[in-house]
Amino acid sequence: MLEGPKVSQSELAKRFGVSQPQICRIIKNKERILSEWHRNGDPERKRKREGKDAGLEAALLRWLEGARATDLPVGSSLLQLKAKHLAKALCQPDPQPNAGWVARFETCHNLPFQKPLAEKGDTEQPMAEHWAGTVLPGLLRSYAPSEIYACGETEVLLPATSPSKGESASDRLTVLLCANADGSKKVLLRAVGESPQPPCLRGVNLGQMPWSYRAGSRAAMTALLFTEWLQEFNEGAQRRGKSVLLFLAKHEAHPYLQLPNVRMVFIPLATALAHPMDRGIASDLKGHYRCRLLRWQLAERGTGEPTLLDVLHMLAQSWGDVQPGLIASCFRAAGFSPDASSEAVAPNLLSRDHRALTDEESERNGELADGDKGMAEDEDMGEPAVQPCPSERKVWGSLATLRRYLECRATSPDLFQAFYELEDTVHMVSSG
Repeated sequence: MLEGPKVSQSELAKRFGVSQPQICRIIKNKERILSEWHRNGDPERKRKREGKDAGLEAALLRWLEGARATDLPVGSSLLQLKAKHLAKALCQPDPQPNAGWVARFETCHNLPFQKPLAEKGDTEQPMAEHWAGTVLPGLLRSYAPSEIYACGETEVLLPATSPSKGESASDRLTVLLCANADGSKKVLLRAVGESPQPPCLRGVNLGQMPWSYRAGSRAAMTALLFTEWLQEFNEGAQRRGKSVLLFLAKHEAHPYLQLPNVRMVFIPLATALAHPMDRGIASDLKGHYRCRLLRWQLAERGTGEPTLLDVLHMLAQSWGDVQPGLIASCFRAAGFSPDASSEAVAPNLLSRDHRALTDEESERNGELADGDKGMAEDEDMGEPAVQPCPSERKVWGSLATLRRYLECRATSPDLFQAFYELEDTVHMVSSG
């Protein structure tokens, strides 16, 4: 209407039922209003209302633009988490942004009208091919293999799962794995379960375990839990005086953080490159875990099914069983190593000692001694009694007592490596 035949401001005011000064302000700010209207993209919107936290909203919008520029999947939960972090950084007074605040923010800035990433389809393929052929090699040349990391999650079923009853969140754990390209550093694994306070973890010095446990909705990794892990990972790099590169998959539970010692790089969704963890590292861990679980059941330790605490220790041992050479091969096969080649790695490649339990071991099931066979006959009354060889059940019981002592009194996760080696040695002797 402003571009057509000239009409007086008074006439326009009468036509739309507003005051003449309001028409004057609209004409004066025409370019700014049109720019904001086009940027918003909602043709039905008639007013521009500023929120109470204009500074926080502006900062969150800038972050959102950067996240979408890297095709990072962003949802309401991730927006709320980032808003809380920004509010804290901007020293905003309480209350912190809640779900209602995020919903109003999305409506105000027309976020529900944006095209979902999943609908982009094949238009991302050229960009992904450019990333794999040009961007990735440049990144790899800037870091040594020991400074290139990849992290990813895998699910592990707990031994109490009954296939006939179906699976639920309480039947599984989500395990976060992270290692570097030459296999010289395996970050302590983090397990996410559904129970916030498992009874079996009471009294355990959780800060000194060779694993960590967190509770998440439906035993799944969340943005909040992953942020906590990222900050701890960054602190570890700071203590070592290292700046590292971290590759990870795009997921709503993987927020982007600007960290001083960790450069996060998301693998494009459409790229043909496989995640290093999916090249055989995760499946190797699961293979070792299954073998250790079967070994535990064959030992008949008299406690029924393994507890969550037993499973966490088995997973830590299995993570230690994954050989550095296999990890390096998976990175090379996935193309995430400076000396990447086309060599393939079998997805279920296991070390020879852990491929399967022998038939001889399996036959031992149920054959463990129930107790001591008695004292030696015809002992001389004047000499001290000779201690008989303890049964395997007693040996395993003694190891369980020692492990419990370490769980309560350990001062470093490294102590458990010695215990795990002792446990493996006892198993070799008992199966020999």
